[in-house]
Amino acid sequence: MVIHLYTTAGCHLCEQAQELLHASSQAYAIDIKLIEIGDDDKLVEEFGVHIPVVEFPDKQQLFWPFDLTQLNQKIQEQTVSYT
Repeated sequence: MVIHLYTTAGCHLCEQAQELLHASSQAYAIDIKLIEIGDDDKLVEEFGVHIPVVEFPDKQQLFWPFDLTQLNQKIQEQTVSYT
């Protein structure tokens, strides 16, 4: 399952979110795709004040702040609906 993380350079919260995703990847079969919003004006408009944002295959989004428990719960929900 591919999970997108909307991020931008110099965002310390994005780095924290990425660390949580990497921790989750130890328990779940997920691939993390980083999406740099600074390269796309439309993405900046959509996510600029909200990053980091995690987007799942069904397009549901998880907005910061979230912790590892919340992230893993969403991944479990997605795993059930994804299979």
